[in-house]
Amino acid sequence: MYFTRVIKYSPAADKMAEELEKVINETCQQENVDFITFSITNTAKAIAVFKKEG
Repeated sequence: MYFTRVIKYSPAADKMAEELEKVINETCQQENVDFITFSITNTAKAIAVFKKEG
């Protein structure tokens, strides 16, 4: 099963990287999932994709 998390508005690349890292690490630890990929939107938000077995 795949699911996503939307990362809040972050117009600066360094802030976006920090926020992505935070969300990815927290989600992987709390939900025991694997991070797959992410995409940046035109509105300076990001979408992280995760996979959960089963």
